[in-house]
Amino acid sequence: MDSKATAEAERAARENRNAAAGADSVARSASSGDSAGSSGPGAERRSSSRKTKGGTNIDTIIGRIVVDQGFATPEEVQHCMEQARVTVQEGNQRSLSHLLVQNDYITHRQLERLRAQAEAESSGQQIPGYKILGKLGQGAMATVFKARQLSLDRLVAIKVLPRKFTNNSQFIERFYAEGRAAAQLNHPNIVQAYDVGQAGEYHYFVMEYVEGRTVYDDIVKHKRCPEAEAIDIVIQIAEALQHAHGKGLIHRDVKPKNIMLTREGVAKLADMGLARAISDKEAAEAEQGKAFGTPYYISPEQIRGEINIGPASDIYSLGATLYHMVTGAVPFDGKNPSAVMHAHLKQQLVSPDHVNPKLSAGISEVIEMMMAKSPKARYPGCADLLVDLRAIRQGQPPPIAHKDLAGLDLASIAQAESAAPAELPVDSSTPRQEGWMSSPTLFFVMLVLLGISVVFNVILLILQA
Repeated sequence: MDSKATAEAERAARENRNAAAGADSVARSASSGDSAGSSGPGAERRSSSRKTKGGTNIDTIIGRIVVDQGFATPEEVQHCMEQARVTVQEGNQRSLSHLLVQNDYITHRQLERLRAQAEAESSGQQIPGYKILGKLGQGAMATVFKARQLSLDRLVAIKVLPRKFTNNSQFIERFYAEGRAAAQLNHPNIVQAYDVGQAGEYHYFVMEYVEGRTVYDDIVKHKRCPEAEAIDIVIQIAEALQHAHGKGLIHRDVKPKNIMLTREGVAKLADMGLARAISDKEAAEAEQGKAFGTPYYISPEQIRGEINIGPASDIYSLGATLYHMVTGAVPFDGKNPSAVMHAHLKQQLVSPDHVNPKLSAGISEVIEMMMAKSPKARYPGCADLLVDLRAIRQGQPPPIAHKDLAGLDLASIAQAESAAPAELPVDSSTPRQEGWMSSPTLFFVMLVLLGISVVFNVILLILQA
């Protein structure tokens, strides 16, 4: 690049920085008048102009973001801020967000995305060393943000415990237990844990950011996954579980939403929120009788709240996940979670190839063994499961789950065959068909057999003599 082009690029960069700073300054100066007219008729429209507990105004963040992302120019933001000041003076206050939409600078849909991003940034801004970029998802137990770790300049995902749980010691302990469990695992098919801690009133858990989608997203979009693709994904997750089980941990919440898929097709097991050490008898006794898990994929022993929950429980949940992937339907359904869990306990599983006739017999056998009601009837561990999964991936019958051979003693079969009579018994009850001896070929065969029988009997007489 020549010096003139370099100078031009630097000038453009300065202008962009100045524009963003100008928009931020405009947003702050206008928001300083938010307290004016607080009892005016437009008070109900001020929710997006409120200040957060940390003192940062949501409109201030939105004003900066719209310029940073090119949705509006600094001049357009300035125009909206001037209008906002006028509405304050008139006692009919309008927020920046409202005026940006009203002036057609952004759309309602863009505003919703911007507001979510602004609120995410506001929520996570107290976590030092990270810049919040947006919200990835929110559940009852936590909110997950996309962020940049400034020290290493890498993207991460940050799970933040909601404020309503900050005084609940049980939830906080479980939150940190998730971080500790994830930190013990180092496997390419498990979302890696980076850090866990507290900043102000926020408890946070920093983990690997996975650019991609979940298995659940694929099921929703395509209804079901191709068999070969589903097998490849489940093999990777089985390897992840094998690693976790080897470290003495059970996941207890394997399901499509907890399996991430990168753009390169790598599957990663996520969310160790319910993970527990197999040897942790104290925790097992404390949870006895309680059903922890997701109803559509939970194992029977988890439903019963048994103390001895082991690797077979994760294998059941992975089997239920595979069932959903290849059939497009959950293994058991019901009008409410209780009905679904009752079906896991009592209802017979409909064979996957009866739901989707295109499936091979092998994958159906594997799923049925994974989802056996009794843990003893399932695969004893992921190593055995992987043997069968790799076999059906190669187009071969699964040697362990194959119904024709499973559980049969080959030595007893050979012994039974050797004890069988050499000649087939004649069914004298079968009526004689008219004219059957008229066939020359059949008549000749009968003569040959008769001759062999005579010779055989003669030899026996000679030997006995």
